[in-house]
Amino acid sequence: MKRMLFNATQSEELRVAIVDGQKLVDLDIEHAGKEQRKSNIYKGVITRVEPSLEAAFVDYGMERHGFLPFKEISRSYYSEKADNGKARIQDVIKEGLELIVQVDKDERGNKGAALTTYISLAGRYLVLMPNNPRGGGVSRRIEGEDRNELRDVMAQLEVPKNMSIIARTAGIGRNAEELQWDLNYLTQLWTAVEEASHIQPGAFLIYQEGSLVIRAIRDYFSADIGEILIDTPDV
Repeated sequence: MKRMLFNATQSEELRVAIVDGQKLVDLDIEHAGKEQRKSNIYKGVITRVEPSLEAAFVDYGMERHGFLPFKEISRSYYSEKADNGKARIQDVIKEGLELIVQVDKDERGNKGAALTTYISLAGRYLVLMPNNPRGGGVSRRIEGEDRNELRDVMAQLEVPKNMSIIARTAGIGRNAEELQWDLNYLTQLWTAVEEASHIQPGAFLIYQEGSLVIRAIRDYFSADIGEILIDTPDV
C-alpha cells in the first residue's frame, strides 16, 4: 500500500514523502523563508544579450536577473529577419524584448534563476506545453500496458494546434472525457496567462505555482494512495 506522509514538525521546512511499503518512492522538501519560484510564470524583459554564452539575461521582476539560454527561446520571439537556417542569438534577439518566461531552476548561490520560454502547465492528469508542438507523450514513469492504454486514450483528445501534452501517472485508468476536461482547464489557464502579459509593460509575476502541500495532492494523490499521514494540524 502506498502512503503519503507530510512532515512539518520542524518549522524551517516541510517534507512530503511517498512510500510504497518500506520503499521511498518520492521526496519533496520546501524550506520556510526561502521563496520557491520554480514553475512560476513571469513577464520578462531582455536586458542583455551575451553571444559568447549563447544566452540572454532577463529582468523578470526579481532583484537578480534570470539566465535564458538561446535554446530555451521559442522561435516565435525571433525578429522578422531571422531565417530558417542556423540563427545567432545576437541577430534574432534584442535588448528590450518582452516575453513570457517560466522559472526552470531556482536561484542558487550567486547564480540567477534559469529561465525558459517553453512553458509547462501541470494539471491533475496532464501537462500542457502550449508553445511546444514537438513535445508530448507519456510520462517515463508509466510502463507496459498502462502506457499503451494511455496513448490510445490521448489519441482521442482535441489538442489545440501548436500545443502538445504529456500524460501524468495520475492519468492511468482515466477516460478521454476526464483527460479532455483537464486539457480544457489548462488551455484556459494559458489563455489567461497570455492575456495577463498584455496588461502592463515591464517585468511582473503572472502565475504562481501552488505550495508544496497543494502540489503534492495534485501530483501524487490517486486511487493507489491508501493512507495520508499528517503530523501537524496547520498542514
